[in-house]
Amino acid sequence: MLARSFSHRRAAEQFGLLQSWQAVWQTQDGAAFPDCTVSDSQAGGCWDILAVCSQTLLATIRSAEQAFVTLATNDNYARGAMVLGKSLRNHDTSKKLVALIGPEVSEPCQSVLRRIFDEVLVVDVLDSGDTARLAMMKRPELGVTLTKLHCWTLTHYSKCVFMDADTMVLSNIDELFDREELSASPDPGWPDCFNSGVFVFRPSEETYAKLLEYCSEHGSFDGGDQGVLNGFFSDWATADISRHLPFIYNLSSVAIYTYLPAFKQFGQNAKVVHFLGKNKPWSYTYDPKSTQISGNVSDATAHPSFLLDWWKLYSSTVVPALQEQFGDQPFHSGCVESQYSEIVSDESTQHESHPTQASALEPQLSSEERKERWEHGQADYMGMDSFDNIKKKLDTFLK
Repeated sequence: MLARSFSHRRAAEQFGLLQSWQAVWQTQDGAAFPDCTVSDSQAGGCWDILAVCSQTLLATIRSAEQAFVTLATNDNYARGAMVLGKSLRNHDTSKKLVALIGPEVSEPCQSVLRRIFDEVLVVDVLDSGDTARLAMMKRPELGVTLTKLHCWTLTHYSKCVFMDADTMVLSNIDELFDREELSASPDPGWPDCFNSGVFVFRPSEETYAKLLEYCSEHGSFDGGDQGVLNGFFSDWATADISRHLPFIYNLSSVAIYTYLPAFKQFGQNAKVVHFLGKNKPWSYTYDPKSTQISGNVSDATAHPSFLLDWWKLYSSTVVPALQEQFGDQPFHSGCVESQYSEIVSDESTQHESHPTQASALEPQLSSEERKERWEHGQADYMGMDSFDNIKKKLDTFLK
């Protein structure tokens, strides 16, 4: 009886403390305290009330300590980050959103990012200095992606998911926070390596220091962050299969065309699309009225439907915010109305741009010429070699 009385007294004291927490909580950014109400049938006494409230509070705090993180070092990647953030919001993520940005991101773009993300942090741009290896890959701009390592300094979060700014979410992916560091999907080019476009990690100053030390001692085998991270987490391929994320969490646009039957079978389950390659969605122009995309088609690697989804989200939710922030300042949104087709034609001379539906106007190539272009990585992904055309051809063989 004495023990029972003591338990109730202690519960009452802790419940009073819980009420104090509630008062403090409500002063933080206007956030509502988690609902701790219980029915009479649930509450058999103070201890029952405390248990329900504590569980609710603990779950909320843990959720608040987790975040999706992305990186933008210039205005173009900032626009990609805006679309990523919007796609996460549209699919009802319960996690915080954090954007790391370089000092070159303009103030108007920073303002739009702050509308979408819970935190926008300016960080120093790190460069690997490994220009020879970057030149070998013909991707010298990858040097600054070492800035990605700053994400390990976000120690006010217990766990994070990093996502490149050229990714887009197709459904809710909060379940990724059930995974441990370092969880990632295989890279389509070399599956024993993971692709660093999407990965789960735990922020840690100690890990950050070790990563920088690793960079100084070993460099990066590809000159970018993916080489560093695969070297540092070198046992990813063999240590723990639970840290291998399914490919649907990092569906690269390149892989769609290298294994079309698999995409036909599993593509509808994709949760994240990754626009790999030099040409990004913002490399093109878009007519919202005709929903037509124009750009350097010969180098296009993105699946047309995913590219169109990106532009629809960007033009409907991001462009209005950018227009508001830039005001009278000139800026190129990438959206071009159909009545300005002459301007698009002028630009196409410089950028070899033409509409995605205009390939029929080009000279017809022989089978040998088309084969040669494929072998040199110059397939007409938006025209004769589009996914739909290839799928039709495959269907004739698979039936």
